Amino acid sequence: MFSKQAPDANLFRSLFEAAPDAMIVVDRHGVIVLTNAHAERLFGYEEGALVGLQVEALLPLALRQAHVAHRAHYVSHPRERAMGAGYELTGIRADGRSFPVEIGLSPVAASREMLYAASIRDISETQRARQAQERSRFDVALAQMGRRLLEATYHEKAIDEIPGLVATTLDIPAMAIIINHPYRAGLRAIASKGLPQAALESLSGNPDLLDVVCSPMLEVDEQPPAQGNAIEILRSICPSLSRDYQDAALVSLPDRQGPMGVLLVLAHNKDCFDRDRLNFLQSVANILSGSIQRGRSEEQLAHSQRLDALGQLTGGIAHDFNNLLTVISGNLQLLETDVPDDPAARKTLASALRAVERGATLTRKLLTFSRRQHLLPRAVRTVQLLADLNEMLGRTLDERITVTAECNNEVPAVYADEGELEAALINLALNARDAMPRGGRLAIAARSYNVADAEEDPRLTPGSYVVFSVSDNGEGIPPEILEHVLEPFFTTKEVGKGSGLGLSMVYGFVKQSGGHFRIESQVGYGTRVELFLPAAASATAEEATAVPSRRGHETVLVVEDEPEVRRVGIAFLRTLGYIPCEAGDAAAALELLSKHPGIDLLFTDIVLGGKMTGFELAATAHEQHPQLPVLFTSGYEYASMDIDTSAFGAFELLRKPYRREQLGAAIRRVLDRDNGQ
Repeated sequence: MFSKQAPDANLFRSLFEAAPDAMIVVDRHGVIVLTNAHAERLFGYEEGALVGLQVEALLPLALRQAHVAHRAHYVSHPRERAMGAGYELTGIRADGRSFPVEIGLSPVAASREMLYAASIRDISETQRARQAQERSRFDVALAQMGRRLLEATYHEKAIDEIPGLVATTLDIPAMAIIINHPYRAGLRAIASKGLPQAALESLSGNPDLLDVVCSPMLEVDEQPPAQGNAIEILRSICPSLSRDYQDAALVSLPDRQGPMGVLLVLAHNKDCFDRDRLNFLQSVANILSGSIQRGRSEEQLAHSQRLDALGQLTGGIAHDFNNLLTVISGNLQLLETDVPDDPAARKTLASALRAVERGATLTRKLLTFSRRQHLLPRAVRTVQLLADLNEMLGRTLDERITVTAECNNEVPAVYADEGELEAALINLALNARDAMPRGGRLAIAARSYNVADAEEDPRLTPGSYVVFSVSDNGEGIPPEILEHVLEPFFTTKEVGKGSGLGLSMVYGFVKQSGGHFRIESQVGYGTRVELFLPAAASATAEEATAVPSRRGHETVLVVEDEPEVRRVGIAFLRTLGYIPCEAGDAAAALELLSKHPGIDLLFTDIVLGGKMTGFELAATAHEQHPQLPVLFTSGYEYASMDIDTSAFGAFELLRKPYRREQLGAAIRRVLDRDNGQ
């Protein structure tokens, strides 16, 4: 290039060598014709070894073809490009190590042809400083997000601010947080920045995005190849995005059982989301997931507390209410025996007694919901239970509804109160029927479910369970209603067609039985309810015992603090042939027992007005009379929260309001069992 006779050749060579950057000159074909020593040191070549090589030899293999096209374009349109606004590339040294470089280009007019000079600067340190600065900015943004989410009274409001913070930090135009809907199948955008509502609805309503959410491609460790096709995936799901954005990233929101959703971020320029930015987005996703999980836990806790408060409220009135019903029912039954043989009078009495029964049923549902009714669990054969239900529901439900209630013979027996379990399944079946006014399919099934440890399923204690599922393909339940279906007296049925206690009763029964209740529904597709109940230790269900006789002649001590209720009990005993004596509290009862050793049975209310409960009275009486049989009665056996039923062991309980024949049967069971009959 330089003529030895030219007076300025040595000067130019000196300047060329003295340049602070690596200097390389190439011809129009990309062949290196001149370099300085700094370039040889930068790329790791021996002196003179670079001359004659294609300039693409200094680039990674993956970039060489693209650089050939770029070089051809530059040769056709040569211009100066200063180093400060240079073209950033990746260089590769002779030993194969790559490093970031910034390049300034200048055309040089030579005596025979146009040449092209490149000044090359290693920007490794500059890039590291820039990366450190960017990472510091990311750390500050993450700290702000974490603080806002922790301090927020309503985490939803804090989440609304996250897309704006992320967009500002990454200098991107659009972001959305899309999660699985907690009450129905599908996705929903809970917060966004820069995306029109139409695009959000298109993304949320597209089932393909749900598959993407659960795909392993969202793992940051798989980047960059996996994330490279994120924009193509989004374009296939929402074609309108292709007109506005050139790059995208999808980052999963982790949860215990799989991704709960996805962060969607969009950029106008290509190759916007490098590994540092994806790591930042994954950190954002982790913080968000923790906040959403906390919010859901707080919501579940608040819901549970509301239900518990309602349970205490409903349970608190049950004792007095059932005492009133006992007096009404008892007097009506006594009138039945005394009333003349008058059809109209008997019809009136029968109607009043039916009203009492409905009141008693209502109270039982309230107590079941509040988990304050004593259950009598036993091993119940699951296969037989569903077979009986299949036969009964097939006869009684709308003929337009196809009913199947069955399970595999290997499903174990369930340990539950058989009557309450059957009532719960029938209740769910009736709800399903109401959701299918034009007919449909109702399926009741059961399966085994085992929990090895608490981490496997935190909803249940480790052990074996039987899961009953009741599914229909009816109208489904809107999300805003699904949130309230377990609340007592909440109903969407017409006045007079529903008490709003059905699902509440089922929920209370399942929880009191040591299980778990789950409901899922989607409008237009139907509802599925699952009851997780403990499996019985033995697969053999208990056999029902024969009903004993109802009359007798023994002496029965009635202990009841409500005089009217006590009067009804004494009257019933007399008509049944027993010899009654009475006491208004535990102290009077103990005094009678000490004075009259001939008392054959203690019949006591559990909740008494004095210092002792019925359980404590029975325990004290047993110290003096170990063989004394006891029959308990109560309208609300847990009204006194210090009662520990487990400490007393097995006992016979007659719930108020009771009929005369129920009292007779219960007395005979207790007396005959204790007498060894």
